[in-house]
Amino acid sequence: MLKDDLIKRFKVTDGEGFKLSDIDPDDTGGLDLDKDGAKELLATGVKRLHGLQERLYAEGRWAVLIVLQAMDAAGKDGTIEHVMSGINPQGCEVTSFKAPSTVELRHDFLWRTTCALPQRGHIGIFNRSYYEEVLVARVHEEVLEKQNLPPELVKDDIWNERFDSIRDFERHLARNGVVVLKFFLHLSKGEQRRRLLERIDEPDKNWKFDAGDLAERKRWPDYMNAYEEAIAGTATKHAPWYVVPADNKWFSRLVVAAAIAEKLEELDPQFPKLDDAARTAMHRARAELAGAGNDPDGKKHKS
Repeated sequence: MLKDDLIKRFKVTDGEGFKLSDIDPDDTGGLDLDKDGAKELLATGVKRLHGLQERLYAEGRWAVLIVLQAMDAAGKDGTIEHVMSGINPQGCEVTSFKAPSTVELRHDFLWRTTCALPQRGHIGIFNRSYYEEVLVARVHEEVLEKQNLPPELVKDDIWNERFDSIRDFERHLARNGVVVLKFFLHLSKGEQRRRLLERIDEPDKNWKFDAGDLAERKRWPDYMNAYEEAIAGTATKHAPWYVVPADNKWFSRLVVAAAIAEKLEELDPQFPKLDDAARTAMHRARAELAGAGNDPDGKKHKS
């Protein structure tokens, strides 16, 4: 796993003075690993996550919400697949948020994601999230218009007001035992171009290509500005952002895995301890099972 001090390089808990340009998308934290070395290190991290998640699920007190945001082709799906590969599916849910439905547009911008929050003991992963409402809705005016807000509420400071709402929402979650970890997979425009070309040139990746990605790519500066202001406006100690260099998939996956594991270790969930009555009942059950000797068919079975 990565060292904690390396993870801290990409962790933002106070947005004052934050600049997206200060983080190099090609950064690998000084690590120089081949493909096999990266896989081995990630496997160690996934194993670490597995044990922590098992205790989180058994204890059933905390919930963990992981928010993944990124430009197209930055690796959100791959991060979920590789980082969470060792997690028990019974205690983990992934929700992908596309364009809002007609019903969702009739509610406030936090409504549809609130309905998908993880329950205690579970890890919930949002593939895109309520942050789309200060990103896509900011870059594309028509998206905001579809929300049919009263005109007097659509003011110049609407984005700052939404940052306020998000901070309040995440503070509410923190106060109710939901840990929020937010990841922006910071991809360079050049690496995105390479990956989009790969989707076109390699037949087994054609299904991933969406012509709409090119239209969004043309708004790159607008998106970078929106991301920078969203991160600066919503980074807090109780709901930090991790701005993860994403030009090297192996490195971004290591950072995400290490950051989640670090937080789970801080929570230190424990397997529930039985009270005296439950322990007595368990011992009686064991004595009954051990004393049964033979199955009803009279055959002995190895324990």
